[in-house]
Amino acid sequence: MTTVAPSTPVTIYADTSFFVSLYLPDRHTSEVERRLSSRPSLWMTPLHIAECTHAVEQHVFRKTITRSQADRALQRFQEHRAQNLWREAPLPDRAFEVCAQLAHRHAARLGVRTLDTLHVASALELKAEHFWTFDTRQAKLALAAGLKTG
Repeated sequence: MTTVAPSTPVTIYADTSFFVSLYLPDRHTSEVERRLSSRPSLWMTPLHIAECTHAVEQHVFRKTITRSQADRALQRFQEHRAQNLWREAPLPDRAFEVCAQLAHRHAARLGVRTLDTLHVASALELKAEHFWTFDTRQAKLALAAGLKTG
């Protein structure tokens, strides 16, 4: 008799803008919804939570959404977190160290920013297999670091 080991879910790390496109409709929202339709396992760290909140509040500042729209978006975000839709984890201990290493190896060539590099470093440290982003430079960094994109 052959035993089949239970498959572990493919883990995916998405940058914050991926999540923001779910809560504040934009040109990437339909792609986000398509990718989420298979109910993938996505990592979420305190960095995502801080950046998502900032992104929503920046939309209020720029007057692209109202206060009540922002409150609804943030409430939906908190509801999804409470429902454990995301795989929440602390920022990995070595994330900043790996971020600096990635910057040294790739930032001058790719022009990536610190937070973009910190997300890729976190994905590596969390042992994600895929990295989802709509940022071309960040995607190039993820690929250079050995992650699958798209």
